[in-house]
Amino acid sequence: MTIIRQPSLFSIQELYDMEPTQKYEAIISTIDLDAIYHEVTKKSRFGAPEELNYAAMIISVFIRYVERIPTVKDLVKRLNDDVVFKLNCGFLVSDNVPSEASYSRLITKLSDSNILEKVQEKVILQAISEGFIIDDTVAIDATHFEARDQAPPKEEKPKPEPKKRGRKSKEEREQWLKEQAEKEANRPLYDKKMEVQLDVSLDELRTEVPQDPTWGGKKNSEGNNVFWFGFKGHLAVGTSSQYILQSMFSSGSLNDGKAAIPLLKGIDERLSLPSLRYQTMDAGYDYEPIYEQVHRMGQQSVIAYNKRNEREPIGFDKHFAPTCFREHSYRYDSFDKKYETLKYTSPKECKECPLANEGICQKVYKVKITTDLRRYTAPARGSQAWKNIFKRRTAVERVNSYLKEFFQLNNVRYRTGKRAKVHFDIVTLVYNASKLAADRINAQLNQQNAS
Repeated sequence: MTIIRQPSLFSIQELYDMEPTQKYEAIISTIDLDAIYHEVTKKSRFGAPEELNYAAMIISVFIRYVERIPTVKDLVKRLNDDVVFKLNCGFLVSDNVPSEASYSRLITKLSDSNILEKVQEKVILQAISEGFIIDDTVAIDATHFEARDQAPPKEEKPKPEPKKRGRKSKEEREQWLKEQAEKEANRPLYDKKMEVQLDVSLDELRTEVPQDPTWGGKKNSEGNNVFWFGFKGHLAVGTSSQYILQSMFSSGSLNDGKAAIPLLKGIDERLSLPSLRYQTMDAGYDYEPIYEQVHRMGQQSVIAYNKRNEREPIGFDKHFAPTCFREHSYRYDSFDKKYETLKYTSPKECKECPLANEGICQKVYKVKITTDLRRYTAPARGSQAWKNIFKRRTAVERVNSYLKEFFQLNNVRYRTGKRAKVHFDIVTLVYNASKLAADRINAQLNQQNAS
C-alpha cells in the first residue's frame, strides 16, 4: 500500500517560534507603516521639534502584542533593560526610550483617526492579490471582552406617571402615533429597526456604531445567562483561509445581528472576492434584513433557524420541505440559480406507497427562495449540503479563541471605548499580519520543495 505524505504547513505558531529578528521582520513587513507614521507625525515644520522615534514606537506597539507584553509599562521596562530588543524594535542605541505618557499620546492620535482600519484593509487586499484568500464561505460571529473599569452604579429612574385608563380617543391616538414616529426618527441608527440599515451607507454604519462600555448578556452553551461589562468584537472570517475579512468594535449591549449588515456591506463594497458564495451564521443572526442583504450581494445565507413562537407550517416539515399526502418529506434535489428555484423530488417512501398511482402527490415540487428568504435557502435547510456548509462556521469561533488566548484581546488596558477600539484594531491587524507572514513563508517553502 502506497503511503501518501502530506506536506506540513507553516503555521502562526511556527512563525512565533522563529528568532525575534526574523519574526518581527516577517510580520512588520506586511503592515504599511508609512501610512501610520504619516498619520501620527507632525504635518508642519513649525512648532517644537519631535525628539521621539515615532517609527520605532509604532513598531514597538505591534511587537508588544506579538510578544504578549501585558502593559505599556512592561514594554518601556523591556526597552530599557534589553538593548537587543530595543534595536529589534527599530530604535537606535542613541534614542531615548519613550515614556508611558508618550505611548499614551500615540494611542490618542491613533484613536482620532481610522488609519488602522485602512491598513487592515490593505493587508487583506494584499493577501487576496497573492492568492491566499480564495474562500467560498464567510462565517460571522461576535465575541465579548470586558472593560478595564467596573460598571458605574445603576441610576435610579424616576417612576413614570400612571397611564390614563381606557381607550384613547381618535385625536389622542393620532397624536400618540405622531409622537412615536418622531421618537423613532430621532433615535440613534443602531437603536432603530434593523431593516433601516439596508439603505444606509457603509461609512455611516461604521461611524454611528456605539463604542462606550455597557452591560451585555447572552446564553452560554449550557443555557445559562452570562453578563459582562465591556465591549464586543464582531468578525467576518474566511472559513478556509481564516483571515479576518471584516471586523467591527462595539459596545457590549449591541445586538449581534445589528453588526451583520455593516460587515456584509464591507465585504461587498471593499473587497474583491468573486469566489464567495455563502454567508454562514448562528441562530442569533436569524433576521429577515440579513437574508435580504446577502441576497442583494448575489450570495446564499446558511443561517440557523431561530423559531419564535411560530406554528408548524401545514404541508411542510420542520425544515420547510414540502410533505406528501402521508406527511413524508420531499427530498432536496438541486437549486436553479437562474430562476432562484429550489427543486424537491418525491419522498423515497413513495416507491412502496399505495397512493403512488392515485395521482394525489406530485413527483416534483419547486419553490422560489424569494417567496421567503428566511425559510428557503440554497442549499435547502435540512439537506446534507446545508449541514456541511454550516459546519464551516466553527472557523470564526476558532479565530475568536486565537485572539483571546494569543493576541491579548481580553487584556484591555484603556478606560474609554474610543481607546479600547485601538486595542481591538491592533489585535486584529497583528493577527492578519501574522497570518499573511506565515502564508508567505509557507509559499516560499513549497516553492523550494518543488524546485
